[in-house]
Amino acid sequence: MSGLPVIITIPWLREQYRSKTLDPAEVVEKIISCARRTKDMNIWITPPDMEFIRPYLEGLAAIQFEDSPLWGIPFAIKDNIDLAGVPTTAGCPAYAYTPQDSAVVVKRLIQVGAIPVGKTNLDQFAAGLVGIRSPYGEVHNALQEDLISGGSSSGSAVAVAQGQAAFALGTDTAGSGRVPAALNNLFGWKPSCGAWPLSGVVPACASLDCVTALANSLEDCEIVDKAARGYEPGDPWSKPYEAPLHQKPEFILIPQEEPEFFGPYAQGYKKAWHAALERIENRGPLVKKIDCSPLEHAAAILYEGPWVAERWADLGEFIQSHPGKVWDVTEKILRGGVGYDAVSLFQAIHEIYAIRARVRSEFQNAVLVMPTSAGTWTREQVRNDPIRRNSDMGRYTNHCNLLDLCALAVPAGFAAEGVPFGITLFALSGDEGLNCWTTSSFE
Repeated sequence: MSGLPVIITIPWLREQYRSKTLDPAEVVEKIISCARRTKDMNIWITPPDMEFIRPYLEGLAAIQFEDSPLWGIPFAIKDNIDLAGVPTTAGCPAYAYTPQDSAVVVKRLIQVGAIPVGKTNLDQFAAGLVGIRSPYGEVHNALQEDLISGGSSSGSAVAVAQGQAAFALGTDTAGSGRVPAALNNLFGWKPSCGAWPLSGVVPACASLDCVTALANSLEDCEIVDKAARGYEPGDPWSKPYEAPLHQKPEFILIPQEEPEFFGPYAQGYKKAWHAALERIENRGPLVKKIDCSPLEHAAAILYEGPWVAERWADLGEFIQSHPGKVWDVTEKILRGGVGYDAVSLFQAIHEIYAIRARVRSEFQNAVLVMPTSAGTWTREQVRNDPIRRNSDMGRYTNHCNLLDLCALAVPAGFAAEGVPFGITLFALSGDEGLNCWTTSSFE
């Protein structure tokens, strides 16, 4: 049987199918074998297995290859997103249920030929950015196993980086699709809130949640976006956004203050950031420095203010009725939403809308560039200081969904050997095309 490269892209795999060099069943068998060899990396909760994958392979006979851009393309699903007949755990065994139907976004991908190969590990209830908050084991970084994988879409990122899927679905409320992309040298596509349906997704913070894609190229992300995007009647969060078209922004925005860097590779991250800035300045659009303190204030509201009560509204009843079944650090975070009153919530909402108004003005025909993460940690370091070091990982991500922005995490070099550095491009909701154009500077 022909082998697979570690990095699988959609166009490469389609060319193998077109030339009859590989067929989808061979690819799946290779993925199953690889997943077994890397079991100790804790990538999967439901690992690839031919028993549940076979019906999707057989279904390809009824789908036209040339008309189906994801025909035979293997993808992984974060285990807070439903796949029919396969348990959804959200990283908590006591919460597990087996859905009769798949999430809408999963169904859309399957309809154009994509093959689901398993359910990936995650920070429990998507409450974390580190990838170690799971009873199913700490997910190892794909490049250096002693480092964190990032979370909460930890298994999804590592599955793609290890060649066990061409792309993966994650979710992103505060950076959960972007941080693991950056730490595993991937692209992380976070669409405008509502552009991809949320039906069949376990809520973390329902009004802010997004389903995301993690992949090895922008082209792959765009192919997945085209299949997943679209208004879904009956989904209360769904919005009718058009597919993005590449557009040159008038301005590239960068923080006026030097970003703070942390962790054992802080100096390498700083050097990589300045190298990225040099490439940005040579790209063409006018570079403008802006005050990012309003974004920092919005980020603080997400976890240090009443918005965290939305997480408790979604999961509090389960936690209270299942004492001892949720990880201590996860429960501590979720219980942080108890006790806020309606007045404090509306005060926070008014603050967010004021910041949104400012952002809408500054971001017209513009892209903001920031580090995705300003550092990383070893898994042991996070174990020893789980709250603060997890908070560090969200320093430049948490503002995004509260301010109704789309985002694209992009690989942008290395902070050290085997330690990827990434940037994130932010644009106004519906302006993914500006991010796509800007990304070409870093590919």
